[in-house]
Amino acid sequence: MADIPYIQGYPIKPYYINPLGIVVFTDDTTNKALGTLLEVAPNQKQCEAYGYTYDSSSGTCMAYSPSTSLVQSFANINNTIQGSDNVTESGTNNSYIMGEHNRIKTRGFNNIIIGNNNEIADTISNTAVFGTLGQATASNSIVLGGNAAGDNLAERQNIQLMYGLQTTDGTTTDSFLNNTTDSYFVVPDNTIIFFHAYVVAVRVGGTYGTGAVGDYGSWVERGVVINKSGTLSVQRERDTIKTSGTTTGWIPTADVSGTNFRMKVRGRNNVTIEWNSNISITQIKTGVAL
Repeated sequence: MADIPYIQGYPIKPYYINPLGIVVFTDDTTNKALGTLLEVAPNQKQCEAYGYTYDSSSGTCMAYSPSTSLVQSFANINNTIQGSDNVTESGTNNSYIMGEHNRIKTRGFNNIIIGNNNEIADTISNTAVFGTLGQATASNSIVLGGNAAGDNLAERQNIQLMYGLQTTDGTTTDSFLNNTTDSYFVVPDNTIIFFHAYVVAVRVGGTYGTGAVGDYGSWVERGVVINKSGTLSVQRERDTIKTSGTTTGWIPTADVSGTNFRMKVRGRNNVTIEWNSNISITQIKTGVAL
C-alpha cells in the first residue's frame, strides 16, 4: 500500500494490509533482528481515525472482510495437532495443540494450547493456554481456564501478562502491554477482574545529581476492575515492598480508560528508569448485563 502520512497526534500509522484484510500499523521503528519496520496492533481510536473498521470481537483493524476462498488459501505452516476437533485457522504458524475442541484463530504464531474447548484470538502470538474454556486475547501471555463443560468461554480464568516502559521525567505515563506503544489489556463487557501486579523499577541513567544508577524500587499494586456494560471502574491499593537509593516520587498506579486496563508509572526528571509490571489477573466473565 502507498505510504500513508501520520495523522497529527497519533504515534502510529497503517503499514500494510495482509491477505485477511487486517490492517497492520507501524511507528517507523526498525526491527533490528529482521531489518523491517516493527509491526504494531492499533486500538479502536487509531484504527478508525485512518478510516478503517475496528472489529472489537477480535481486537483487529479491518480494511475488508476476506472471501472464503482467500481465507482457505492463506497457508498454515509447521503446526502440530494431537487430538480431535482442533482447528488452526488461516495464517496459524509454528503452533501446538494437544486436546479436543480447541481453536487458534487467524494469523497467530508460536502458540500452545493444552486442554479442551480453549481459544487463542486473532493475531495473538507467543501465548500458552491450559485447561478448559480458556481464552487468550493478549500476546506473550499465559492463560489457565478453570471451567466446567457447560460454562462460557473465558468465564473463569487466570491470565499472566506484563506491562513495561522507560521513563525519563516526573510525568505520570502509561506503561504498555509487552512494552508495545498504545497496547493494553482489554477487559471484556460484563466482566470483573482482580489484578495483582508485582512492579519493579531500576535506574539505568540520567543526570539528576541525587542517587545513582542501580537505585531501585518495588511495589505490589492490586485491586478490582469491573466492566459494567462497557463502563470500567477500578478500586486499588499499593504497598511499597523494598527500595534502595533515591526513589523519591517513583510511583506505579493501576487505572482504567475506555475498556483498557492501564498501569501508569511516574519517575523523576532527568532520571532514566526501566519499569516492569508482572500482572496476574483473576477473571469472571459473567455472561449477563451488570
